Amino acid sequence: MKFEDLLLETGGFGRFQILILLILCLPRINLPMHFLLHNFLAATPSHHCAIPHQEGFVNLSTEEILLISIPREPDGTFSSCEMFSQPQFHLLLNSSLQPDNDSVTQDCQHGWVYDHSQFTSTISTEWDLVCEQRGLNQATATFFFIGVTMGAVVFGYLSDRFDPPRLQGLASQVLFGMLSACSVSYTMLAVTRTLTGVALSGVSLIILPLGMEWVDIEHRTFSGVLTSIFWSVGNMLLALTAYLVREWHWLLVAVTGPCLLSIICLWWVPESARWLIANGKVKQAHKHLLRCARMNGRKDFTVSPEVLRGMTTEKKPSESFSYISLFRTPVLRKISLCSGTVWFGVAFSYYGMSMNLTGFGLNMYFSQFVFGIIEIPAKILMYVLVNRIGRRHSQAWSLILTGLSFTSLRSVIAIMAKGSSEAAFTTVYLYTSELYPTVLRQNGMGYTSFMARLGGSLAPLVFLLDDVWRSLPEVTYCGVAVFCGSVAFLLPETLNVRLPEGIEDIEKTQ
Repeated sequence: MKFEDLLLETGGFGRFQILILLILCLPRINLPMHFLLHNFLAATPSHHCAIPHQEGFVNLSTEEILLISIPREPDGTFSSCEMFSQPQFHLLLNSSLQPDNDSVTQDCQHGWVYDHSQFTSTISTEWDLVCEQRGLNQATATFFFIGVTMGAVVFGYLSDRFDPPRLQGLASQVLFGMLSACSVSYTMLAVTRTLTGVALSGVSLIILPLGMEWVDIEHRTFSGVLTSIFWSVGNMLLALTAYLVREWHWLLVAVTGPCLLSIICLWWVPESARWLIANGKVKQAHKHLLRCARMNGRKDFTVSPEVLRGMTTEKKPSESFSYISLFRTPVLRKISLCSGTVWFGVAFSYYGMSMNLTGFGLNMYFSQFVFGIIEIPAKILMYVLVNRIGRRHSQAWSLILTGLSFTSLRSVIAIMAKGSSEAAFTTVYLYTSELYPTVLRQNGMGYTSFMARLGGSLAPLVFLLDDVWRSLPEVTYCGVAVFCGSVAFLLPETLNVRLPEGIEDIEKTQ
C-alpha cells in the first residue's frame, strides 16, 4: 500500500486538510511583508546637499537659495550629490547659465536635506545611505537574502534529519525582527536583518511541503496555489501597512508582530505523517492519521502500526541523507541541477521587478498594491494551466515570458511581467515539491531555496549596473529569466503522478 492510498481512506481532502491549509496561510501572509520590506524600509526620498550658512540669505527664497547653491542635472532637477563650492549669484540673473567648469562643484560637505512628505524616516535618511553610500543601501536587501540563503541550507538539512523546526523559526523571526526595529547603527541593522532572513527561511521552507504532504493527488495543485495566493494578500497588506506607518522603526514592528499569532496557530498543526513514516516514526504517524480520519468523518478508519512500518522507504535506521544525496544518482542529479537553475532565475527576476517600484512611474504604495492584486488572477490562471498543459511547460513559459517582458517595464507590460513572474514562483514551489522523494524533499527544497535566495541576493545589486549602461539591469534580468526558463524543459513532468517516496521511485520512472 502506498501512502496516497492510505490518505484517501482517511478522507483524502476533508476538514482536517482544509484547517491545516488555512493555518499555514497565516505565516504565508507575513512572509512577503519581510521579503519585500526593503522597498519601504530603505526607500530613498528626494534629497539635495545641505547648504551651510543658509540663514545668511535672508532676502532669498528657498528656490533661489537652491539655485545658487546646487547645480542642475540635464533634466533640470537639482543634483542630489553635488553642490557649488561657492554661491553662484549670477544664476539669479540667468539660471540657464550653468557653469561648465567642474571645479566649481564638489560633493556634499555638510550632509543632506531630505523630502519627508512621503516618508517620515527610512534607513537611507537615518544614516545618509545616498550618493557614494548608495551601495550600502541596496546591500541591506542583499544581507537579508544572504541570511535567507544560509537559513535554506541549515533548515533544509535539519528538516530531513529531525522534526522540522517551524515554531523555532517563527520565534526567532519575532526576536530578530524586533531587534532590527531597535537598531542604533547600520551594522546592527545589517546583522539583525541577516538573522531575520535565516529565521524566515525556515518558515518558508517548511510551510508548503507540509501542506502538500497532507493532501491527495487531486488537490495537490489547489493546496499549492491557495497558499501562494496568501503571499499576494501579504503583498497588498504590506502596501497598506507601509502607507499607514511611515517611520521605519515602527514599520518593522508592524510587520513582525503578527508572527506571534502564527506561532499560536502552528502549535496545532501536526507533523507530516508521510515524513514521519519515511523516517521510521510510525507511532506518531499512526496517531496523526487516526486524528485526520476522525476530523474527516471516517470514524471506521483503522490501520495498524505494522502496516505503516511496511510502508517505510529504503532508508535504513543507520542511514541518513544529506545535500550530497541530491547529486549521487543520475536522474536525481539532473533534477537538482535543472531545478536549482530554474529557482535562481525565478527569484532573480521576481525580486528584480518587485524591488524596483519607483521604476514604473507610479506611486510606490499603489505599485505595491497593484502588484499584489495582479498576482491573484495570474495564480488562478496558473492553476488551470498546470492541470491542462502540465508543470514543465507552465514553469518554462511563465519564466520566459517574464524575461521577455523585462524589455519594456512600463504600464501594461510591467503588470504582465509581474503576473508572469509570480506565476513562475507559484509553479516552482508546487513543481519542486513533486520532483523530490519524501526522504529528500526537505533537502531538495533547502537546496533549491538556497539557489533562489542566491538569485534574490544578487537581484538588488543589479540596479547598480545602470551606472555602466542605463538599460543593462533590464537586459540582465531578461537574459537570465529566458535562459533559466528554457532549462525547465529538461525537467520531468509530474502532473497526476504520485509523490515519490524514495530515491528508487525517482530512478525507476525515468
